Amino acid sequence: MSRSEQERIRRDARQSLEEMGVEPYPHKWDVTAHAADILDEFDDERRDPDEGERMNVSIAGRIRSLRVMGGSAFMDVQDESGTVQAYVRKGDLPEGVYDKLVGQHLDIGDLVGVRGHVFRTNMGEVTVRASDTFKLLSKALRPLPTPKEKEGETFNEVTDKELRYRQRYVDLIVNPDVREVFRRRAQLLSEMRDFLNERDFLEVETPALQPVYGGATARPFTTHHNALDMKLYLRIADELYLKRLLVGGLEGVYEIAKDFRNEGLSRFHNPEFTMMELYVAYKDYRWMMELTEKLFARLATKLHGGTTITFDGEDIALAPPFRRLPLFEAIEEHTGRDCYGMNEGELRDVARELNLEIDEAMGKGKLIDEIFSETVEPNLTQPTFITDYPVELSPLAKKHPDKEGLVERFELIVAGNELCNAFSELNDPDDQRARFEEQARLRAEGDGEAAPIDEDYLRALEYGMPPAAGLGIGIDRLAMLMTDQRSIRDVILFPLLRPESDAPE
Repeated sequence: MSRSEQERIRRDARQSLEEMGVEPYPHKWDVTAHAADILDEFDDERRDPDEGERMNVSIAGRIRSLRVMGGSAFMDVQDESGTVQAYVRKGDLPEGVYDKLVGQHLDIGDLVGVRGHVFRTNMGEVTVRASDTFKLLSKALRPLPTPKEKEGETFNEVTDKELRYRQRYVDLIVNPDVREVFRRRAQLLSEMRDFLNERDFLEVETPALQPVYGGATARPFTTHHNALDMKLYLRIADELYLKRLLVGGLEGVYEIAKDFRNEGLSRFHNPEFTMMELYVAYKDYRWMMELTEKLFARLATKLHGGTTITFDGEDIALAPPFRRLPLFEAIEEHTGRDCYGMNEGELRDVARELNLEIDEAMGKGKLIDEIFSETVEPNLTQPTFITDYPVELSPLAKKHPDKEGLVERFELIVAGNELCNAFSELNDPDDQRARFEEQARLRAEGDGEAAPIDEDYLRALEYGMPPAAGLGIGIDRLAMLMTDQRSIRDVILFPLLRPESDAPE
C-alpha cells in the first residue's frame, strides 16, 4: 500500500511512542466537561489560576491546531460541542511526558485528554491548562485536510463533495456546520414523534423483508432467503402492513423506517431513504391535510422559532392553512391545457407539445404525472396541497365521490419538491382487486414500477378495514427543507455512491 510522507512520519511516531512505553490507543478517559459548557460557564473571577476557586475540568477531543513553543504548547481541542483552547507546559506534567509526547510525537488530528483548570489568557481566550494530566487517546495515522486561515480568509476548505460524501467522518471533523445539520435532523424526528405520540398514535415496526412488495410504484431490491429457499424483497413502502393493523383494530399507527427503491440517484433520490407513514381509522384526506399543516407548523417552530423558514434564499410560510389546488387545475394554470378527461393518445400529444420525454410503456397515469412533474411541481414554492389525482396513478386510494376517474389524494409540494403523499384509503376489497389487476396489466406491458397483486392484503381487506386516511412523509426531503440543504446527500450521513474505483477524479 502506497503511503504519503505524512502517513509514514505518523506511523514512525506511533512506533517510537510504543518503544518508549506510551500507549497510543488507551482504553478510556473520564470526561467531565465539553468545550461549549466551558466557554459558557467560565467565570472571569477565576482569571488568576493561583488564586481563588478554580474551575477544574477533564476534556477530550481532537487537536485541530497545534503551536509548540519550546517547553509549552497551545492547541485547539475539538469535541462534539465545539472547540476550546488547551495549554500544556512541561513543568506541569510528570517527568518525561512533555518531551516524549508533545515535543516530538503529537500531530494535528490526534485525540487527546486534558485534565486541569480553566483560565483566561492574556490574549483573552478561555483555556484549559493541563495542570493535572495530559494524555494521548488515539494517534491519527492520516493527516486531516485542514483548512487554513489568513487575514480573515479561509483557504483549502473541504468542499469537494465526492470526498465529503464518501468520507463523511472527515466531513464531520472539519465542517462543524455539517454536524449541526444532522443534529437538527435528529431534533426533527424527535419532535415528529412527540407530535404523533401526543395524539395517541402508536409507533410500530413492520417487515423490511417482504414476500410481496407494494404500497408504491417502484422497482424493488431483490434478495434470497437460503433457509426457506424463497425470494424476498426489500420494502418499497410500509403501507400495506400498516393498514393490516387497522384491520386488526388499531386505530392510529405510524412507522418511521427505511424504505428501498431500485431507482437512479439525483438531488432528491437515494435508493435507501427514510419515510414516516401514518394511518388513522375513520378519517379522510381532508382531515389529514389539517393534521399535516399542524405538524409542519410545529416542526418549523421547534427548529426555527417560528412558522416562516428560509430555503434557498426564499421565505417559506408554513403557517396554516396551505393552498389547496386540484391536480388538473394546476396543470391548466401552468400550461394552458385542460387535460381532465383526455385519453392516452391525447395526453401523449400534449406531452409532445410540451417537449417532454415520454416512452411507449407510459400509461395514462404516468403521462399525467410526467406533465405535472415537469411543468407544475418546480414552480410551486409556497406549501401547496395538490389534490384529486387520477385513479390510474393511485391504486390504493378511495375514489372521489364527485369527480369521475379521480381519487381522494393529495401531495404536499414545498419549494418545488414533493414532501408528502396522502389518501383516503381504499377499503373495498373488490375494488382493490380490480386496481391490482390493472397494475398487473401495466406490468405485462412493460411498466416495471407497477405493483404486484398481494393476495394476503386482499384477504385482510375482506375481513373489513375501517374508512381511514393515510400519510407518507419523506423524512430526507423534509430534512432538506428544514436545514436549507439542496441535495438529499447533504442530509443522509452515508448516501449511496458509485464504487470508489469508478468515481471521477
